[in-house]
Amino acid sequence: MVEKTAAERARELRETLQHHSYLYYVLDQPEISDFEFDKLYRELVELETAHPELITPDSPTQRVGAAPSGAFSKVTHQFPLYSLANAFNIGEVDAFAKRIQERLGSASQVEYVTELKIDGLAINLIYENGHLTQCVTRGDGEVGEDVTANVKTIRSLPLFIKNAPARLDIRGEVYMPRQAFVELNEARDENGEAPFANCRNAAAGSLRQLDPRVTAARKLDFFAYAIGNAEETGITSQRELLETLQEYRFSVNPNYHLWHSVEEIGAEIERWETARRDLAYDTDGLVIKVNDFAQQLALGYTAKAPRWAIAYKYPPEEAKTKVTDIIVTLGRTGVLTPSADLEPVSLAGTVVRRATLHNADYIAEKDIRVGDTVLIHKAGEIIPEVIRVITEDRDGSESAFVMPHQCPVCGSEVTRIPGEVAYRCQNPSCPGILREKLIHFASRQAMNMDGVGPKVIDLLLEHGLLHDAADLYTLRVEDLVELPRFGKKRAENLVNAIAETKERGLARLLFALGIRYVGTKAARLLAAAYPTYEKLQTATPQELATVDGIGETIAESLYTYLQMPQSIAFIHKLQDLGVVTDEEVSEPAADGIFSGEKVVLTGKLPRFNRTQAADLIVAQGGEVASSVSSKTTLVVAGEDAGSKLAKAEKLGITIWTEDDFENAVAKIEP
Repeated sequence: MVEKTAAERARELRETLQHHSYLYYVLDQPEISDFEFDKLYRELVELETAHPELITPDSPTQRVGAAPSGAFSKVTHQFPLYSLANAFNIGEVDAFAKRIQERLGSASQVEYVTELKIDGLAINLIYENGHLTQCVTRGDGEVGEDVTANVKTIRSLPLFIKNAPARLDIRGEVYMPRQAFVELNEARDENGEAPFANCRNAAAGSLRQLDPRVTAARKLDFFAYAIGNAEETGITSQRELLETLQEYRFSVNPNYHLWHSVEEIGAEIERWETARRDLAYDTDGLVIKVNDFAQQLALGYTAKAPRWAIAYKYPPEEAKTKVTDIIVTLGRTGVLTPSADLEPVSLAGTVVRRATLHNADYIAEKDIRVGDTVLIHKAGEIIPEVIRVITEDRDGSESAFVMPHQCPVCGSEVTRIPGEVAYRCQNPSCPGILREKLIHFASRQAMNMDGVGPKVIDLLLEHGLLHDAADLYTLRVEDLVELPRFGKKRAENLVNAIAETKERGLARLLFALGIRYVGTKAARLLAAAYPTYEKLQTATPQELATVDGIGETIAESLYTYLQMPQSIAFIHKLQDLGVVTDEEVSEPAADGIFSGEKVVLTGKLPRFNRTQAADLIVAQGGEVASSVSSKTTLVVAGEDAGSKLAKAEKLGITIWTEDDFENAVAKIEP
């Protein structure tokens, strides 16, 4: 009877978790909090640990269940994955449509479906009796590599399909969202690892990791767009196919449309040339397909590509400028990072004055010199990056860059650890490292100390008032009034503002500590699972890794940090100064003023910084998103709001000013 009860509960938990994963990762419409989800997940882990016989292949706990692989075996595709012919101007699209009409006959009515061409990695998913059994890369279209364990880590991808045919070959694109790409490269820079050049390379590299746990930490996602054996399913058109994929609970890119003429397709191509910058992922074009499957069958294939489809490719957005200087900055982990100062140039809607150069190897590989004329683009449409040097423009005045042998701040020796690309300052007392740690600790996403910016920190360091971040809480008005530009009122305001941050809670403190790999999201997940510092400090790496969204790498890094004597002493010092190291885990207000709303914040909000505004929205039952989509219900537009505001206006989404937002939150009962 006990076994039957355990089996029933395990089945119920699996179904519940699968349902909420679909709502969260595919529809972006969660119904429960991360805390509630984690409780259910941990309950299932405990049940399966006690009763291993209850583990099923489609259990959410099995997304990262495989041991590191030694290699990827080759797999022959039962249904080949064809490549697509390319078009680079509307004339070539028109010629494609004319060829279609000629082959089908002038009397045929032809409809086309356009879909965004996602810049990722094509994959084939094999489902047998509804269960995901194998995931294979495109390879050469005939033979690919088995990456099943890695693909299973993608949360938006169903491990089981209800009411599915005996076999389904699902085709789609594995991609890395832009924000995940930025976070990954920032972490790699901090850790002395070579950065990825773009989102596509990052996705490909992540999918070919030998350890699925590394892939799981990379935040990959997936869009489905085809079925290899679609004719066996009774589906008759591409639009019906996309709708069927959605019914199967796959994530399908919503920006597909049915058209009847090349003129309509041309307008769509023109629209997305600019609009694609506002997406949360990279797209390099539009795929145009004949909608009707009977017509597709009549058109057939060439040796390499279908005659019924073509990919329109946008030209890469690049700009030409000059490197005026190469400067080196010091990060809080001691890593020296070079950047290029540029002659200002307009690129993708913004004026670019600086581009990251990542590390010395990157500079040497591209042979970037001060004075060079270079071609730049935005990696992931976000980070300005040098593509290549225009060597034919050199006149001999350019100077080669040499990485400094001494720290630019403290003058200590700079070393490079074998196997790493980063140069590091090894001085644990380096004032530059301390400065960066203090800036991070006080920053908005960390302890959010109003008025404690880089200039104030520089002033406090200069006068010997800070030796670590805890010293911020020891500042007195009488100390501050002795400083330049500090009157009594400003001193009182600063001391009070710092004191208010003592109540920020464990999640913000964890991020503020600057622990390697522990970002804002990981900090929130950890604080929800272990709401006191004492519980977190005594947790083992294995226990920490069971928190959904926290992999082995984060768990090991956090555990190592929390066991270090200097870390323990520092946190105890914070506690002695009254800093709260617990997290108040409360449920969002079910009837809050933002209940059911999906809100995007854009522009500057002088009276509310982004973190404060986002916290208010979440506490009042809403959800904060980074980009405007058809699911967005409200946009709060501050000063200098740009493309997100324009997109919201085009979609007819409700728009608030900062005054509207302030008036709304003023009505919240304390």
